[in-house]
Amino acid sequence: MLLKQYKSYFSEQLATVYPKTEIDTFFFLLIEEYLGLQRIDVALQPTMELSTDKKTLLDKALEQLKKEEPIQYILGKTEFFGLPFNVTTNTLIPRPETEELVEWILDSITKNKENEVITNNREKSGKKITILDIGTGTGCIPISLKKNLPNASVHAIDVSKEALIVAKQNAILNNVDVSFVQQDILTTEKLSGNFDIIVSNPPYVRELEKIAIKKNVLENEPHLALFVENDAPLVFYEKIADLAKVHMKERGMLFFEINQYLGKETVRMLQNKGFKQIELRKDLFGNNRMIKTIFK
Repeated sequence: MLLKQYKSYFSEQLATVYPKTEIDTFFFLLIEEYLGLQRIDVALQPTMELSTDKKTLLDKALEQLKKEEPIQYILGKTEFFGLPFNVTTNTLIPRPETEELVEWILDSITKNKENEVITNNREKSGKKITILDIGTGTGCIPISLKKNLPNASVHAIDVSKEALIVAKQNAILNNVDVSFVQQDILTTEKLSGNFDIIVSNPPYVRELEKIAIKKNVLENEPHLALFVENDAPLVFYEKIADLAKVHMKERGMLFFEINQYLGKETVRMLQNKGFKQIELRKDLFGNNRMIKTIFK
């Protein structure tokens, strides 16, 4: 089969499941991965003949896409904050909103409480910043922070042994040194040290919200990293906030990615626990998605 013929066939097979722009994106990602071709190559070599082996690979991916399996899981990788990351069904797929959280952390680190610049160049910062990411998944948050803050001491924990295997692979892939520990934050009495930055993107989707979750997420991504009980939607935030009060350095900052529907409730919980300067920020889609706060 010719490449241009397969492209038409690929689009026809997925037309009832995805919009055309998304189908095109899938196709070009797959031919780059399996054939080593760029988008321009398809235009320049439309009569290129697909080998049987390559067509088999594409056919398998096509069948997975028909079942609405995420393209990131099919390829086993994605990009986050300009860096490559391996992903498996034991990890959440990193999302653009979380990239915004990482950028907010990096921007916040450049200034202290008097708005005096600590460093205008993240790469050359002499300040030994200590960072902890709770519920790390692929390791996308701590690895991205370490890549931009090479002098920082970066630590991460997750309850999932399988997720930590992927996170450690990603640290090696990106040539950074991050300390990973398997730990259940809900049963943790104390952390391993004190930190300038504590960040977490914990499970926050309530069971009642499952009805609004897309099939490709609901049937593929790990529920352990997604869902919380309806009657305790802030259980992770409350626990992390309590630990942060004890284990954050003076003027240390706590960052959360949050449930867009529970912004006010999360802010109120932090206020009740004595946190100050609480800032609720919207993501690129206009949803309440991130919180930054200081304890003392």
